[in-house]
Amino acid sequence: MKTNITLKLDASLIRDVKILAAQNGTSISAILGEQLQRIVRERRGYEQARKRALARLREGMSLRWTPPRSRDELYER
Repeated sequence: MKTNITLKLDASLIRDVKILAAQNGTSISAILGEQLQRIVRERRGYEQARKRALARLREGMSLRWTPPRSRDELYER
């Protein structure tokens, strides 16, 4: 289902967008719709990546490091 919205834009911007739409053989509505979808898709992707990164930070990484049993062992070569 599609819904109409009303936008207030500068006349010069509307003129430029009309020209752009005509050059691409599309409409202003289609251009705006595609751009809004791209913005939403990018934002969702960012949020998903952010959640994954935070989950990895909470898990931590196994560095397979164990502390030496004694100070002497630390300085052994």
